[in-house]
Amino acid sequence: MTGGGFEAATGDGPPPAPGTEERRAAEVRVAWDGMLQIRRLTSAGTGTGTGTGAGGGDPRAVPAAWELNRPVRAVALALEAAGIPPSAVGADGRRVATGYRVAPGERPGTVRVEWLGPPGGGAAQEEEGRLSECARVLDGLGWEALLYRGPRKRRFLEVEAVRGTG
Repeated sequence: MTGGGFEAATGDGPPPAPGTEERRAAEVRVAWDGMLQIRRLTSAGTGTGTGTGAGGGDPRAVPAAWELNRPVRAVALALEAAGIPPSAVGADGRRVATGYRVAPGERPGTVRVEWLGPPGGGAAQEEEGRLSECARVLDGLGWEALLYRGPRKRRFLEVEAVRGTG
């Protein structure tokens, strides 16, 4: 949490303070339940997630307008709510934990998800499997996640909302 409000872990923040895991898990649960409620209330069954009114199918199927306007926060929340660990950065700016990192993508409305960790921590060896896990989570929540190989042969996901055809 920063400034008194909930912030999903993007993987660029500090590691959690010892003994705060249960409180953080509860905060994530409340935030995710709230996100699903936003999806329920804004879905009109059009498949776009941007309508108004109640009903309209599975709230997990299509991101809400709030998510489309804040894709980094939305994707980070989805991954954290799924129990996938975020990376973390120490006070000196070095990675201190292995996990996902969510950042803005190259194109508007896209997000880049990487699997990063401290030097020698094994993140490069884990990345394909862990990013595939991230992609499965996001695909089930109305996000399209495509796996790419970037510079130095490191893999990453490019993520964007699946647009409804409604």
